[in-house]
Amino acid sequence: MAVVDSDTARADAVAQEFGCRSLGSFEQLLTTHSEVEAASVVVPTAHHLDVAQTLMQAGIDVLIEKPLAPTLSATDQLIETAKRRGRIAQAGHLERFNPAVRATLPILTRPMFFEVHRLSVFTPRSLDIDVVLDLMIHDLDIVLSFVNSPVKEIRAVGLPILSGKVDIANVRLEFESSCVANFTASRVSTERVRKLRFFQPSQYVSLDFSRQDALVFSVGQNAAGTPSANPQIQVTKVPTTQEEPLHAELKSFLDSVRQRTQPKVTLEDGRRALEIALQIIAAIREHGAKVSLEKLPYGAKS
Repeated sequence: MAVVDSDTARADAVAQEFGCRSLGSFEQLLTTHSEVEAASVVVPTAHHLDVAQTLMQAGIDVLIEKPLAPTLSATDQLIETAKRRGRIAQAGHLERFNPAVRATLPILTRPMFFEVHRLSVFTPRSLDIDVVLDLMIHDLDIVLSFVNSPVKEIRAVGLPILSGKVDIANVRLEFESSCVANFTASRVSTERVRKLRFFQPSQYVSLDFSRQDALVFSVGQNAAGTPSANPQIQVTKVPTTQEEPLHAELKSFLDSVRQRTQPKVTLEDGRRALEIALQIIAAIREHGAKVSLEKLPYGAKS
């Protein structure tokens, strides 16, 4: 096992903590450690294609942090390389492995409305991408997997506040299924919030990603299966098995590597979330132009 970082002092510190080797470049990893079978790619997004593609061409399976790449064309190159080289390649959408999300999947019926908030205090990390690709993409991936319907309409607004990228954004998605989802993502908040709420027939479900729990509010029904005249609301906590999502994600990836099975979050899943995220960025840019904010930076194009 080895840790690779261009900051060799940081690589040495991490290697010492985990009892592994430290290297200054991934090229060094390829030339000096032929026993490497899998790698987690957590470099800046702009370098995902170069690093992950080189690793896969060398016969190494990869877990690629979200977003997969800055553009859809770069993402397509990753997908093509993984297929051509027969590599296991997983998209790093961490929240898929959150116990609250896993516990909610069996109770999904027909979600029709989502309200999602992901708020963080400002930190100097991930400023090479805006808040849609940094934070909101987690929730886009979850909602897309829950709804499983094409997006019909996107409305979005966003602003740069403390960085050169969009730091706060609000988005409304309407799906072909008539489901509607509202998203708010901010990295300039005074508090940390990670919540997703959705409504489906006779139920309201509330997920807290930070607490890793889910509550279900169900309306009592009569014999005909419709809500009763005097509904009784039952509140239940969905049973969950507590586990650090990052640990669960890495374990799942290594299981796929060992068994040569499709990962739980495929590159195609990552591409789907990225495609919607880039469309949101375009919608933010279009909205900014309408209200005379044309000179503000609004992220990458596909």
